[in-house]
Amino acid sequence: MRARPVVRAVSGGLTRRKVQTVVIFTVLLVSTASATLGLGLLLDSNGPFQHAFAAQRGAEVAASVDSAKATAGQFAATRRLPQVTATAGPFAEATITPRVSTQGGITLQPATVAGRASPGGPVDDLTLDAGRWAQRPGEIVLSRDFQSGPVPVAQLIGSQITVTSAPGHPVLTVVGVAKSITDTADGWVLPAEIAALRPPHIPATAQMLYRFHHADTQPQLNADVTALTRALPSGTITGTSSWLTVKSQESGSIAIIVPFVVAFGVIGLAMSVLIVGNVVNGAVVSGYRRIGVLKSIGFTPAQVVTAYVAQAGIPALAGTLAGVVLGNALSVPLLSQTATVYGVGKLLVPSSVDAGMPLLMCALVGLAALLPALRAGRLSAVQAIATGRAPRAGHGYAAHRLLGRLPLPRPVTIGLAAPFARPGRTAVTIGAIGFGATAVIFAAGLNSSLARAANGQSHAASEQVQIVPAVHYGPGPKRGKLPGFGGRPPLAAGHYRTVAAALQAQPGTRRFVAEAMPMVSVAGLTDPVSTEAFRGDAAWTGYDIISGRWYRAPGEVVVNTGFLTQTGKSVGDAVTLTFGGKQITARIVGEVFDPQGRGQPAMLTGWQTLGGATAGLTVQQYDVGLRPGTDPGAYVDAVNHALFPNFFASATGNDPFYLTLSALIGTLTLLIALAAGLGVLNTVVLGTRDRLHDLGVFKSVGMTPRQTIAMVVCWIAGAGLIAGVIAVPAAMILHSSVLRTMAHAGGTAIPASYVNVFTPAELVLLALAGLVIGVFGALLPASWAARARTATALRAE
Repeated sequence: MRARPVVRAVSGGLTRRKVQTVVIFTVLLVSTASATLGLGLLLDSNGPFQHAFAAQRGAEVAASVDSAKATAGQFAATRRLPQVTATAGPFAEATITPRVSTQGGITLQPATVAGRASPGGPVDDLTLDAGRWAQRPGEIVLSRDFQSGPVPVAQLIGSQITVTSAPGHPVLTVVGVAKSITDTADGWVLPAEIAALRPPHIPATAQMLYRFHHADTQPQLNADVTALTRALPSGTITGTSSWLTVKSQESGSIAIIVPFVVAFGVIGLAMSVLIVGNVVNGAVVSGYRRIGVLKSIGFTPAQVVTAYVAQAGIPALAGTLAGVVLGNALSVPLLSQTATVYGVGKLLVPSSVDAGMPLLMCALVGLAALLPALRAGRLSAVQAIATGRAPRAGHGYAAHRLLGRLPLPRPVTIGLAAPFARPGRTAVTIGAIGFGATAVIFAAGLNSSLARAANGQSHAASEQVQIVPAVHYGPGPKRGKLPGFGGRPPLAAGHYRTVAAALQAQPGTRRFVAEAMPMVSVAGLTDPVSTEAFRGDAAWTGYDIISGRWYRAPGEVVVNTGFLTQTGKSVGDAVTLTFGGKQITARIVGEVFDPQGRGQPAMLTGWQTLGGATAGLTVQQYDVGLRPGTDPGAYVDAVNHALFPNFFASATGNDPFYLTLSALIGTLTLLIALAAGLGVLNTVVLGTRDRLHDLGVFKSVGMTPRQTIAMVVCWIAGAGLIAGVIAVPAAMILHSSVLRTMAHAGGTAIPASYVNVFTPAELVLLALAGLVIGVFGALLPASWAARARTATALRAE
């Protein structure tokens, strides 16, 4: 095959058909960027954890053991089991109740502390984030993941912690912060320190850490634990935790992002195939005469096919390469946050995605272009020249006659009937516009749903201000007033009256409620459950109900999805709670949207359900709703001035994560809508070329430029309206499916109001999205057609 003539034909085609080249480039840019981002995030949702787990030789099973029932030799012997590849321990452990010993100090949640001489080891090789390892008694290293309050754990280095649960209330100095990839402990001290931290009459316990040959599934881990249990004296192993649980919890926010990014990628991919096929087919149809000329001067069928595939392939290749770059750029803010969490350095889209995506996209585009190119290659020179650009006889005439009877201006009826002349091209155009309109409607629904979810999680729309006791953290220059969080500061009853009086004195206060945040033991769960006990009416605080209702009386609780999942309970069931040394039987009356750490349980109830102040409840936070028109910033300043220095008020706000999602959705939607509009533009350009002589005739008999624009816009208006009507139910189904998948990835169910975000009137308006995209894409070529000179158009015959 002679290459030079083909190269000249390709370059000539690209030069003459600039719109076609731009359309293919842009469509492939958008679809490749979406697909690269989606696939990259999908692979990296577990990648950071897997990388850190391998680098730190994470424990696949952490076993709690009764150290009095087995000897050190028996523990060491488990290393020789055929299932085991590595062990570490036994590390003596104790559960402590720590209190930050500074002015206005705060009691933190119970913490598991293990005794380790060094951070390294064959299993659970800890990474030291800040400070140093404990070198002498009285020093402690905290886990990065320990819930330490309103400031990063690293800022506690140098602070002192009083262990209120141990005899003599020993004091520990925080000297470092470390990370265990499988969260084996909340803190570490030297082994000799553990005895002083263990409460009296509590049996000595320790932890053994294991890695196995096969531990990728829960059944494999169950078999491994069974082998350990048999190898040790009966009752030695008192509990185990699996790395698979941590892996599920640590997959992070990326797992929530993946579903909608993949949806956009699929939309872009399907639209790319449709538009590229339409572009090449249009180039073949409108270039029949040129194909005939090429064949008459000696082009073989293979050369014709190669020329037309290359005219699509070159801009497609450029678009895919640019799309890979754009997809990587869009992934940077998402992946960098995940990389920081796991301490795995710079996290990027996998190179396999960067290399494979252009190959995949070009292959699909090549197939889409090949079929119409083969059609061009099969045409004989005489047939191609004779056929010209006119539609086949009989196509569209019936539509012209029927629409001509309507009481509409003639340019409008001519434009509405034009698509029937080329039904195949019209069908593809409807598909391309439909995908674009689906993306727009889907994005509008998803943004509305995410806005409701953001408000449902932060309660920023209902409780605009929160007030907490202020505490001092850290030594030296970092010392300052900061809000307490999640602890139990000892507030006297007078403090409650002081805050209540200050809030009532503020003119912007609409309502407020006090709450405690105890950890409550629940029958059937190993760990205590984070609970919010409200002192007063809290139905207004903004918790969205998934099922059931809000609690109304003592003995009733509402819980989140994680609670129901882990306990196996349902709304209406009774649950046994333990708090303040007493057992309490409560009834679950509602399920609320309250995501906690990817499926962690949470419970909400009234102050009296847990026994009130007599059971040890103390007010730890005040939630404040403001009157309409009140400036939250000014209100916060006034409250802080009135309550200084014992309390700290702050305005609530939505999680920045939701802002990131909205920005990403908006970017992808804009790109896909732009690509759909360019696809329409190309279709109208092809139609204009097909009907250039007709335009000349219309102009010669008096059609004005304005009428020409109306006629050309109507060529695509009907297809756009049909596409919009089809897109509405398609987008609603996609929106519901993706939203529920995202919620499942976050470990929660969602209220029906998060799914049903459109009113009937809004759906009617959204159905016009296809019409808007179609008109937007048609305006530019319509203006070209309006400016075309009559003589030039007639000479094109």
